[in-house]
Amino acid sequence: AAMKQTKGLEGDKMSIIKFEFNPKVGIDNPALTLTEDTDAEGVGEPRFYLLTKESTETFGFCLHEELGCQGHVIRQLELGGVAQRRGLQDGDRLLQVNGHFVDHMDHLRVVQKIKASGNQVLLAVLDGDSYEAAKSLGRDLSQMLPDDIRPRLCHVTRDKSGFGFSVSCPEGTKGTFQLSVLQDGPADRAGVPPGCWLLELNGDSVKSYSHTQLTKKLKQSGNKVTLLVASSAVEEFYRLRGLRVTAALADASRLPFKVRELHLVKGPAGYGFLLKEDDCSSGGVGQFLWEVDVGLPAEQAGMREGDRVLAVNGESIEGLDHEQTVHRIRAREDQVTLLVIDPAGDEFYHSVGFGGTVLL
Repeated sequence: AAMKQTKGLEGDKMSIIKFEFNPKVGIDNPALTLTEDTDAEGVGEPRFYLLTKESTETFGFCLHEELGCQGHVIRQLELGGVAQRRGLQDGDRLLQVNGHFVDHMDHLRVVQKIKASGNQVLLAVLDGDSYEAAKSLGRDLSQMLPDDIRPRLCHVTRDKSGFGFSVSCPEGTKGTFQLSVLQDGPADRAGVPPGCWLLELNGDSVKSYSHTQLTKKLKQSGNKVTLLVASSAVEEFYRLRGLRVTAALADASRLPFKVRELHLVKGPAGYGFLLKEDDCSSGGVGQFLWEVDVGLPAEQAGMREGDRVLAVNGESIEGLDHEQTVHRIRAREDQVTLLVIDPAGDEFYHSVGFGGTVLL
């Protein structure tokens, strides 16, 4: 019997790409099923799904926590929906969300991670029988997954010697750029891995660039440049599965202008702020914090006028209007947790083509 369940993993029109990988042979084959690909212990391999949706729709499944059933269980696949058609199966156990191992996490925290992903999420799952078999054998499920499958976003500031990296490209090709990184140079300090592959420059894909075009774009960037890069291992992981690496899946921890989490407990006079809908610097509209009252919970939590709200209680508000956002804030009677970013950070991220999903 279901003890807890969370419905409505919100998003837009979904497409799910499924690829299965057998590390024993180093290839992936969409025609194979994991029930046929088992080892001597009856434990299959994890499957990876990249789900992309529109903001008005859902990912097409619910995540359950059930009595007598270990793990985070995939249930209630929409009949005829994309998740069901592509092969996500009832009873699958969720192991990883956007490269983060989640089997050991609290159920609600895992749900929040999926919702905070916005309109794209990368899931790793294991079929129910294999999951139970692995648990009974005492296997460490995290060891069945790659160590790190996230690309990296790096913001590099030029010094007198330059950006601290050089670019090589096979002669006569476009869009294939490998970076050599100067030790202790600007790129190295910004976290650019040696020998990595360049995927995006200032939010734009380099797939169609020639070496000359890339060089020109770098010169036009001035003293600062933001790169989406992937190590050889990460690039291979996505390429073998036919998956496109996007900024939404990236580790953005090295970027400047951090988001802030504000936890507010309502006082006798309320939270002490107003929420207003306004135009964003990048176009579209956003929800902004305003008229922060001195001495009340909002100011005490670190709220500043002009902050833009990215998430409420761990859930992205991307695609929500003002009324829907207010409803989310009021959902818990006496407290709320907001994820916000200040105007300077908001402008920076949008100037290089990264939206709220990356920040979350």
